[in-house]
Amino acid sequence: MKKVVLTAVSVLALSAPVLGSVAHASEGGGEPLPNVQWSFDGPFGTYDKASLQRGLLVYRQVCAACHSLNRVAFRNLTALGYSADQVKAIASEYTVVDGPNDEGDMFERAGRPSDYFKSPFANDQAATFANGGALPPDLSLITKARTGGADYVFGILTGFSTPPSDIRILDGQYYNKHMTGNVIKMAPPLMAGAVTYEDGYPQTVEQYAKDVSTFLTWAAEPEMEQRKQMGFKVLLFLGVFASLMYAVKRKIWSKVH
Repeated sequence: MKKVVLTAVSVLALSAPVLGSVAHASEGGGEPLPNVQWSFDGPFGTYDKASLQRGLLVYRQVCAACHSLNRVAFRNLTALGYSADQVKAIASEYTVVDGPNDEGDMFERAGRPSDYFKSPFANDQAATFANGGALPPDLSLITKARTGGADYVFGILTGFSTPPSDIRILDGQYYNKHMTGNVIKMAPPLMAGAVTYEDGYPQTVEQYAKDVSTFLTWAAEPEMEQRKQMGFKVLLFLGVFASLMYAVKRKIWSKVH
């Protein structure tokens, strides 16, 4: 069989509306995405807070080395089940450039809950240069931009494998069965045992991928649970209102033949 040389350059361009448990083909080619069962699927689905906290851990220890999370503030982490003191402790682990001070100089200080997650690079040019010419996308809305949502993120993170014999991958590229064109410039980011879970959950690539996909879904749509609750209340109200209107109509027109 004739050799095929793939030269497409791509980085983790994850995201899109979460479409439940429907399996999707990755955009532009590749194998169908995994059909993962998520706790937030369906009209009554909710976020698994334990999974969210594990996903945050995976993001901080793995993904944050290349990917920013610009739209998430440390104070937002209280929605994951952290106390105010725990959020302060997490924020204080980061150094933030602030200022200018009274002398007109910028200075560094410990992070505060009101700060946002710090980008790993000074600017996009530095990020592109450090990643072989490919700009790692911000992950804040990553599950809202590609068909498949969380399934897409999970598929990319677990889709690394040895390329088929008829496909040659260039230096600095990696084969991913779910990626557009099957070529990605991001090296496999997850390794079994790389992140320690203190709650006893399996420390596998699949579990890491599922947890960080859940966390990134929350980052993109933190109001999802409230939206579903409001939708249910609206439907309940409309049902009661329709019943009352029907009863009134029957009473008004009961004597009309």
